[in-house]
Amino acid sequence: MNMPSPPSEALSMATPAKGNSASSHALLSIVIPCFNEEEVIGETLCRLRAFCAELHNLDVELIFVDDGSRDRTRLLLKGFAAEDPQIKLVCFARNFGHQIAVTAGIDAARGDAVVLIDADLQDPPEVILEMVRKWREGYDVVYGTRTERPGESRFKLATARGFYRLLNRLSDVPIPLDTGDFRLMSRKVVTTLQAMPERDRFVRGMVSWVGFNQIALPYRRAERFAGESKYPLRKMIRFATDGILSFSSKPLQLSVAMGMTCASIALAGILYALILRLFTDIWVEGWTALMIAVLFIGGVQLISVGILGEYVGRIYNEIKGRPLYVVNEYIGFREEGPATSRSPVVHNR
Repeated sequence: MNMPSPPSEALSMATPAKGNSASSHALLSIVIPCFNEEEVIGETLCRLRAFCAELHNLDVELIFVDDGSRDRTRLLLKGFAAEDPQIKLVCFARNFGHQIAVTAGIDAARGDAVVLIDADLQDPPEVILEMVRKWREGYDVVYGTRTERPGESRFKLATARGFYRLLNRLSDVPIPLDTGDFRLMSRKVVTTLQAMPERDRFVRGMVSWVGFNQIALPYRRAERFAGESKYPLRKMIRFATDGILSFSSKPLQLSVAMGMTCASIALAGILYALILRLFTDIWVEGWTALMIAVLFIGGVQLISVGILGEYVGRIYNEIKGRPLYVVNEYIGFREEGPATSRSPVVHNR
């Protein structure tokens, strides 16, 4: 575990954020990505406001990122933002995905520290208080570690557990087990993340790659307040693939190992056939052995080509150079605007 920064550095991180000079307090930005959350968004805001009331010597901005919701989520958020100057809204032109929404929120945040939390209330906002205490002690990243996950199926729990352990075995960077995106990050971590332009984003892995002083904060995850999960099996598989391929080249090494194994088996088969042909009256005959060999080697080749194709596809996505996201409008940022934006369209009001 990394040791915290010296007290002088911890104090320096509490200086007011740029654009917040009217206040002597440090600024905490809370980023909440949303997609079709109309059933829970009102309760989420109530819980966040209750949490904000418990904070002392710390200003707060709530940055909701609407990821192209198809229900009334955006309409409700616009109403909240019109009534509360703490609330700021990033409205995507379409659905870009959870990790891109998180990135847009991080880009827009002006805080000395930035918290990532989902809108479904599975990650309790009250835990942020302890995260802030750890940050004031000098830690740059305070990430939540789930001790319990009620309301989730055995299949999801087992696959999640297996994924994190597989990822840690394959990744060149140690990634904490049983963690999500629920975390607090200091400004220097946020600035480093903003300098990372990759498109297939796995934010929790990127934060681990950044380094600095990081500490785990165990907490009990709650059941989803309302609505349904936005990560069905198909998206979970894609998310797991992004995590593995973004932080490891070992799948490519695995395909080489499979190829060498197949070559060894094929060589053994050739030697076996030659020995039978030259030194016995029994020849290799029948289609069974031939078909097994062809199908086995063909299967390994297809797997290897598929792994290679995944990496090539990611290279193709990167070299196209398209914007990471497109924002339809920024609401509530007023004259200062978002801290930064990767969108070619920035309409601020």
